[in-house]
Amino acid sequence: MKLVVQIPCLNEEKTLPLVLETIPKKIEGISEIIVLVINDGSTDRTVEVAKAHGVKHFIHHVGNKGLARSFHDGALYALELGADILVNTDGDNQYPQEEIGNLVRPILEGKADMVIADRQVQQIPHFSRGKKLMQKFGTWVLNKAAGTDVPDAPSGFRAYSREALLQLNIVTRFSYAMETLIQAGHKRIRIASIKIVTNPKTRESRLFSSSLEHMAKSGVAITRSFLMHKPYMLFVPLGVILFILGAVPFARFLYFVAIGDSSGHLQSLILGAVLLIASLISFTLGVIADLIRINRILIEQSLEQQKRDHFKKK
Repeated sequence: MKLVVQIPCLNEEKTLPLVLETIPKKIEGISEIIVLVINDGSTDRTVEVAKAHGVKHFIHHVGNKGLARSFHDGALYALELGADILVNTDGDNQYPQEEIGNLVRPILEGKADMVIADRQVQQIPHFSRGKKLMQKFGTWVLNKAAGTDVPDAPSGFRAYSREALLQLNIVTRFSYAMETLIQAGHKRIRIASIKIVTNPKTRESRLFSSSLEHMAKSGVAITRSFLMHKPYMLFVPLGVILFILGAVPFARFLYFVAIGDSSGHLQSLILGAVLLIASLISFTLGVIADLIRINRILIEQSLEQQKRDHFKKK
């Protein structure tokens, strides 16, 4: 079994040595461990530091592409290397690399194809009360969107089996963690979780400048990913609401017509007609969006087969 540990890096020369020095050299059930550094537009000595610590595999981005693109490129590179398992950790040493053996254990035992580390957020000392509540709420929303029951959904310390990598496709530019969880939930990929204790904080997050920005971007990413899989969950309820709202003034107009008093109630007819037309448009968009969803599933199945053919183990 071949394991690839990928580390997305943006100017991590100070903390990267801590990460590389704590990656296990041997894991029971794993025959080869490969470290992959994804240089996401670093302008410091990140690459030189990695080479000095024996890293031989790199992906270089010209400019900062973000975590989602880094994960996407790393996953394809890992498949090209013939990886059976891919582990993603961070270059800021937030996660305990010593736990990688436990992280991949459910995959090695055939119990899961995706393992997400539970950071036990409520016990992290440098997280404020507000951030803990935000993480808890975000996990709840993600689980609802994905149909999963993961204790720490935003956690980026994860392991993916080769089978999971072949099925998952990253299209977002913000967070691969949310998108892969929602996809895994809808594709019935087996998910497990292990508890970890995070390392002391080394620097501020570079993903966002404030909690509000993080919530806004996360909300957009979750909604987009969810609607890709269940667009009718938006358009059908919206169509029903608009239909009910349109039926009331329309029925009011018809009532006055029936009793012979239609003068002065034209506004009810106009409002009802507009809302009923909007309801019809919403239902139509729902049908179109669902057809697009079905087409996307067929494209993903074709892409998965292409991956299997391209990355077929020799």
